[in-house]
Amino acid sequence: MHVFNKSTKIIITCHKWLAPALRNEVIALGYDVDRVFQTGVELTGNVNDCIRLNLNLRTASQVMYSLKAFICNDPDELYKNLVGIPWETMINPKGYFSVTSNVFNPTISTNLFANLRVKDAIVDRMREKCNSRPSTGAEMSGAVVYLFWKHDEAEIFLDTTGDSIARHGYRKLPGMAPMLEALAAATILSTKWDKFSPFINPMCGSGTLAIEAALIATKRVPGLLRTNYAFMHLIGYDPTIYLQERESIESQIRSLPELKIIASDISKQAIEIAKVNAKVAGVNDLIEFQVGDFETTKIPTLSAGAVIMFNPEYGERLGAEIELEATYARIGDFMKNKCKGSTGYIFTGNLELAKKIRLKPSRRIEFLNAKIDCRLLEYELYEGTRRVEKPI
Repeated sequence: MHVFNKSTKIIITCHKWLAPALRNEVIALGYDVDRVFQTGVELTGNVNDCIRLNLNLRTASQVMYSLKAFICNDPDELYKNLVGIPWETMINPKGYFSVTSNVFNPTISTNLFANLRVKDAIVDRMREKCNSRPSTGAEMSGAVVYLFWKHDEAEIFLDTTGDSIARHGYRKLPGMAPMLEALAAATILSTKWDKFSPFINPMCGSGTLAIEAALIATKRVPGLLRTNYAFMHLIGYDPTIYLQERESIESQIRSLPELKIIASDISKQAIEIAKVNAKVAGVNDLIEFQVGDFETTKIPTLSAGAVIMFNPEYGERLGAEIELEATYARIGDFMKNKCKGSTGYIFTGNLELAKKIRLKPSRRIEFLNAKIDCRLLEYELYEGTRRVEKPI
């Protein structure tokens, strides 16, 4: 199977509620989206397309290339369907592969057993055709095969990604309760920020929002920070395709010397962590870090297109909500009094606390942070300022 040139279904997965942002990213790359669902999008393409998608997408998790969809009622049927696939044309018989799955079938009590049957089918086929077999394991450092099996419908994919691209590779020091990079990117892409006006991130923690803002504004994509993908371990992989895409994403980086991105936090340790992460991401010179309570954040002159964005605590600990009520009230006063001319955003998993902001949100955008139902609340803070469209 010439998967690098043969077009078929591609499923790009993402965390729940990131699909709208992911859809926009895929379309911006010039692809037609065939279907959007809660945790991903579907399109048509080949594994060379998967290379481009893996390197460019900010909000995705995995890029899956479909090999076969089939009716499957039990593990024996699973094995019979998979042993007939020409794995010897895709996986090196002396190489390494791993298997992942999502299985919802009454005959399977654990995904590990389904994974084992997939491995058995691949290894048995390779022994028969090549008189050799690849090594297998849990580490996703080589080729990766993914099984989706729900009720009597199953589909087998080549996972062209490997380790999730939702983690963008720069966060060497996570800090406390860090926001997933793909989620941070999706929230920023959902705002009205024009990518030229100031982006202010008080209470920045380990700096994920500010770093993602700098990466987005300067068109630095996650693929710049990663050198190993599952597609690199498939038979037929041509490194020149990957290197050409690397050159393309490097050439699109733009310099924005006038851009102001400000990240502040009351914790000096948090700011030091954020600085380390920003340096790994290559954007430390684009972010002004400040230590102090958010009310002391030095705000530049703001205009339409500027954004101020908070990701405060949600009050999950007992008694913390009472303490945070005053904090949320101060956030509202700060935005109202010091951030006129911009658009304010609060990302929170506690809508009761959000009421203490005492400002009426113009939009409520749904997200999920881990298992917490969250909202990105938008507040129009500019008065009498006409929004000026700037080039993308």
